[in-house]
Amino acid sequence: MTFELMFSVEGDPVGKQRPRFSRGRTYTPKKTVDYERLIAAKALSAMAPTLPVETAVAIFIWVNHAIPASYSKKRKEACLSGLEFPKKPDIDNVAKLYLDAMNGIIYKDDVQVVKLRVSKRYDTVASVHVLVREELP
Repeated sequence: MTFELMFSVEGDPVGKQRPRFSRGRTYTPKKTVDYERLIAAKALSAMAPTLPVETAVAIFIWVNHAIPASYSKKRKEACLSGLEFPKKPDIDNVAKLYLDAMNGIIYKDDVQVVKLRVSKRYDTVASVHVLVREELP
């Protein structure tokens, strides 16, 4: 039997922000910390009571952005048909935040991630869906 787990995080997706520096100290911005905790809580809830897997894993992340209310009807249709894509946050920053948040919860270490597929698009509701699957040799 292979391991497979799916969970979702509702709301606007957030990308991992760069560390900030203040008075000689380095810190992670609050928005990043808060969102990472939300992801970790969702992952823990989906994973419980199972321990983190120790095998290679493949991760699929679908990032859905809500279409801005200010867009015209024509532009909204273009977004839903895949003719227009969201710009921010950067897809690699979203992936990094999710990989870091799942570390130690779903898998022991993110070195176990051997396949990663991330996509972003417009949808009617903002959310992020994650599928983690054991990757067999």
